[in-house]
Amino acid sequence: MCGRFTLTWDQWRRVADRLGLSDDEGLDASYRPRWNIAPTDEHFFVTSRFERRVAQRARWGLVNRWARDNKRAAQAINAKAETLETRSSFREAFARHRCVIPADGFYEWAGPKEQRQPFWIHPADGGLMLFARLYESWYPEPNRPHLTFTIVTCAANALIGSIHDRMPVVLDESGAEDWMNLHEPNLASLKRLLVPAPERALELRPTSPPANSVRNDGPELLG
Repeated sequence: MCGRFTLTWDQWRRVADRLGLSDDEGLDASYRPRWNIAPTDEHFFVTSRFERRVAQRARWGLVNRWARDNKRAAQAINAKAETLETRSSFREAFARHRCVIPADGFYEWAGPKEQRQPFWIHPADGGLMLFARLYESWYPEPNRPHLTFTIVTCAANALIGSIHDRMPVVLDESGAEDWMNLHEPNLASLKRLLVPAPERALELRPTSPPANSVRNDGPELLG
């Protein structure tokens, strides 16, 4: 699974330029670096509209448009790649609402419950990762949609498999464009993208115990 991730780049313009954004929905004013993004936190996702990339804010934990409330949001932070087309919670979003989310790392844990050791997994070249995501518009009130998202996960590669059996799907630029292309009629063909990232592209390093708590968020977590 993926239960915590980071986007620590200090300037929004740098992030936006890397993503090739055409519209950022005013994110420039509200952006801040994050070292511990947790379930139910607000982040942003990127979609492709008429070959233009657009960013929008959303909350982590998918809530279906037909849901009566958001009580199950924390249980829908991940969606297994193997069952996207069969699970009722994710089937519609897989067909119609595919997006990517930028991150520069994510956490996994190892060790006994009372002494959990956090590990930060990040690109070896220091760049951004594009996670495959699904999003939904939930309507707690008529005509007032709340955007929510979930992270698509797959089996772990050999590097991450030493501490956890799942990992987020990380897309390259070509794969991200294919994933966001809502004109793709053959959903089965998209499953080819939902595979583990190459081990050589990632690095894994132990970080400090304060990363265990969602209340902590600062550069010292990666120390």
